[in-house]
Order: sequence, then C-alpha cells, then structure tokens
Amino acid sequence: MYAAANDEVLIVGPEVPRRTARAMAEALEVRLVETTLGGSGVVGSLIAMNSAGAVVSGLAEATELTRFGMPRVTPITDRLNAAGNNILCNDQGAIVHPGFDEATLREVSMALGVPVRRGTVGGVRTVGSAAVATNKGVLCHPHATEEEMGVLRAPVRTTTANYGTAQIGACLVANTRGAIIGSKTTPIEMGRIEEGLGYL
Repeated sequence: MYAAANDEVLIVGPEVPRRTARAMAEALEVRLVETTLGGSGVVGSLIAMNSAGAVVSGLAEATELTRFGMPRVTPITDRLNAAGNNILCNDQGAIVHPGFDEATLREVSMALGVPVRRGTVGGVRTVGSAAVATNKGVLCHPHATEEEMGVLRAPVRTTTANYGTAQIGACLVANTRGAIIGSKTTPIEMGRIEEGLGYL
C-alpha cells in the first residue's frame, strides 16, 4: 500500500523510513522516488505502472507527478480512481475493475500501451490488491483462475503472503529482479513467490 515499482523506479510514500526505502530500491535495482499522491502516503493503492508508463489517481497534484521522471504519467478521473487497487498490469496487458467505464479503459490502454479488459481476480473486483504482475510471472489470490489472468500473458501462480493473506497485491512489491515481502511471510509462501515471479 505504501510503495509501487516497475523495472525502472520505486515510488514510496513518506511513511516509509528513508533507510528502508533505500534498501528496497537497492534490492529491486531501481531509482527511488519519495512522494505523496493527492497528499496521501498510500501511493501503492493510487498508482499502477509498467515499463511504458503509469496510471495514477486523478487526485494527484501536478507537482507530485513531476517527481516521477517518467515519460508518461496519466491521471484518471473515474470515480474508481485508486489506480493501484483497481488496475493489474505488466508489459503485455492489463486487467481493470469491472466498474471502469469505456473512456477510462481507453485512457489506461493509452497510458500503459497494452490491451485492457475488465475482470476480476478470484472474484475480487479490486484486481490490483488481489494480485501482482511482472513480465516474468503473476502471483494472485488463491481462488484466481488462469482464464482470468490470460491478458497478462505470463505464467500464473496462486499463493498467499504474510502468513495466509489472500490479497497478494496488498502484501508485496515486485519487479522482474526481486520482491519486497512482509516479515510474516512463511518459508512456503516465499518459495511460491520466488517460483511464481520467476526468480528461481
């Protein structure tokens, strides 16, 4: 909830201690950006990114967006504007909350440069909180199906994290190089995460 990453940048909110933020960026081998979005520190809930660009909450301020240093950052004005919770994406595709309207689907597709479809993850409509996607793999809610994940065109693995939490997207931050996980994550869950995201 307090961080988001792709293969170039890690965005963290001010609640993340600077030493921790630097260690996270080093582990993911990315540039660190510390900012708020719409004045909020829960940046992971408010941004979805792939290599092409980012989609952020329409509440984000222009001064916040300039800190990203990314070529394409698109605010959405949909009432479901918690982009990190409602968009699951990688460089192949994106799944979005079933309540997104057609105009928002087009905005997301243009911003991320990928095909977009409405869907759920294990029946959960807040798809970004229920799964994590990179170009190497997709980790998702234990009730998710491969059919739901098809647009992402990456191997799918179901798991939990943080000692049985099913909302994977709320539990970890990942890119193709590594993942930051909660301290309560069990060894079995860690193995599934490493395998599912192609780190082994």
